[in-house]
Order: sequence, then structure tokens, then C-alpha cells
Amino acid sequence: MSMFGKDGDARMTGRDSETIIGASVKIEGDLISQGDVIVEGSIHGTLKTEKNLRIGSGAVVHADIRAENAYIAGEVHGNIKIRERLEVTETAKIFSDVEAKSLTIAVGGILQGKCTMVKEEKTKSPMLDVKKAATA
Repeated sequence: MSMFGKDGDARMTGRDSETIIGASVKIEGDLISQGDVIVEGSIHGTLKTEKNLRIGSGAVVHADIRAENAYIAGEVHGNIKIRERLEVTETAKIFSDVEAKSLTIAVGGILQGKCTMVKEEKTKSPMLDVKKAATA
């Protein structure tokens, strides 16, 4: 399942997700998932998933976040590290440092914090190790 369609819209729906935090739910502590997560409620702690994360427009998250891809429409306080794509909607309010390979911010979206764009790490050339060993 791809979280983002060709036109950039989030395609993740409730039936595609492993975990859904409803609007009336408050979590205090660590949420760790191997699958897709949708947050419509409140989280205070840490939020980690190996897959996709969607934070709805009514959600308030006070947590450090780690995910493969993320679509944020709500309010987030806490550092965000996304391995691939982060999409910030016009209703999003992010007050934290952000790290992602790809970042999209819609007009009206708020991002207050340091933004770092990460590149794919290149594998070390075996020739570099040979040259170092020869000069040592």
C-alpha cells in the first residue's frame, strides 16, 4: 500500500491501517507499531512506526515521531524523523525540528523549527578502504 498517490493526496484510510487512535482517545506513553497508524486523538510520549503515519486535523501530538512516510494535518510538538516523505497540510501546525528525505508544505501549513533534508547514504567504495590500508 502506498500512502501517497500520484497527485500527492494521502490515500491511507482506516481499513488500510493497523492502528487507529480515535478522536476521543488520549495516549500517554510510547506507541510503537510495525504497520500504518492513523492518529485523530491525542498522544503524549513517543510515536514510532515502520510504515506510514497520518495525523488528522483534530489531533494533538506531544511526541517524538519516527515513520517511513507521514501526512500531518494536526498539531505536533516533538522532533520528527521521516525516512522518506513528509507531507504538511494547510491545517498542520508543527512546532519541532523536522528531518525527511522529501518535504511538502501546503500554503497555510505552519512549520516552526529546524528542517533537515536527508539524502540517501552512498555506500562506501571498497577502493577507499584499500587506499587507507595501503597508506597506514
